[in-house]
Amino acid sequence: MPNTSENTDEARMALANRVFFRLYQCANMLHKTGSRAVEAEGLTTQQWAVLGALSRDEAEGGMSVGDLARYLKVSRQNLSGLVSRMERDGHVTTAPDSRDRRSRLVTMTGSGQHVWKVEAQPKIYAYYEQVLDGFSVNDVTHTLHYLLKLLDNMQRVDDAQGERKSRRSDAGPAA
Repeated sequence: MPNTSENTDEARMALANRVFFRLYQCANMLHKTGSRAVEAEGLTTQQWAVLGALSRDEAEGGMSVGDLARYLKVSRQNLSGLVSRMERDGHVTTAPDSRDRRSRLVTMTGSGQHVWKVEAQPKIYAYYEQVLDGFSVNDVTHTLHYLLKLLDNMQRVDDAQGERKSRRSDAGPAA
């Protein structure tokens, strides 16, 4: 008699493999097709994400580089280069944070707000319409629910991996 528990585990892992491969493909397609949607504005999907994060009501007055990196789920090092390019292009400014002088505050400029609201957002919304073609509001709601659930689980894994890495480095070199 076949082991149904083992078969169920194998089927679950086969499905998981398909889910994560599709997420990988979607991320790559978002980068490629999303960047094309806003390339006339001189933006990439990464810059679109930064402007989107800074345009939220909660970010009025700017965000520290660390908070912005945590929000976007990117490393401070990767964000730093991106913010430098956006500052060069006039979309954002950085300045010492008055609450913590060691931290830098990233703020959208007037030019960045114009690019975001007037030029990029209409194209982004048109892009959303295209890629969500055939999705009902219910479909989008369910997709968002499951993506948030997955993101929470992935954040827990990331936190645990960071704690293990920290404990290993605190222990020092092995004797």
